[in-house]
Amino acid sequence: MNEQNDTHKDAIDINDFVFAATGARMRRLTTPEGEHWFVAADVATDLGYANTRQALIWHVAPDCTKSLNELAQGVYTVDTSRKLAGHRLQKSMKMVNLRGLVALVQGSTKPECQPFKAWVSEVIETIQQNGSYSLEPSPAQTPAVGPPAYVMPQQVADAIVRLEMRNIRADEMLAAAQREQTELLREMSRSQNTIAEALQDIAETLRFRHPQPKLTPRQLLATWRTKNLVFTEDIHAVAAYLAPALVRGEASYRIEEIATRTGLSLARVHDCIRTLLKRGCMRQTGCAADGAPIYVLP
Repeated sequence: MNEQNDTHKDAIDINDFVFAATGARMRRLTTPEGEHWFVAADVATDLGYANTRQALIWHVAPDCTKSLNELAQGVYTVDTSRKLAGHRLQKSMKMVNLRGLVALVQGSTKPECQPFKAWVSEVIETIQQNGSYSLEPSPAQTPAVGPPAYVMPQQVADAIVRLEMRNIRADEMLAAAQREQTELLREMSRSQNTIAEALQDIAETLRFRHPQPKLTPRQLLATWRTKNLVFTEDIHAVAAYLAPALVRGEASYRIEEIATRTGLSLARVHDCIRTLLKRGCMRQTGCAADGAPIYVLP
């Protein structure tokens, strides 16, 4: 099963014909014999039918509808499977041939179908009066070059022009709406930024008017004791020595200096500092030029 048949030439391009008839582009499959089949649900939906199954029962002859699985029998190949998947088609889908599609158009009340229905009526009337109906050969075709080409009926051409113009207007309206939406989103973003900046200014103003009270060394030590972070006299002695500098911003002392001030051994001072760091009382940010560690509050 193929999307199109290279050995078959339609008198009127099938895509133009269907577009003029339904006002929409339809998914289709074309058999190797050149017979076109369309997804029944697509046709019914675009023609305004609420129930595809009921529409087929009321308007389409049984021999004008088949399942995609029936059409695929005998010609089902890996390439066919790939094409079906590419068009999001399932083998259980109902399909209608061109006669079934025209029958659904004739039963539709969609305004876009009226020019095509008028042309069909003209064709029937012409056949009734003259016994035949034929398309005008295209004057642009060179004689004896390829299959014959025909002039598209004026009613069909006019319908296609009107539909294309409608689509162009719809595209223009969609583009305008998208531009308006984009500008609205930009304006909302600018407004949000402005609000965020205003809130930040208010916060800064309030912080300036109501500055947070500074923490004293005594309060810092009391907090550590309450949380059981300073639990021995040695650790408390080291903490008390570091606290005044910590509340001012940072403490930078060599272990030897702390040992001298507290009367503790170097090893004990080292253990106390490691405990304060481990318990989160302070953290080390680096070392000063003289090699002394720099400690700050977390």
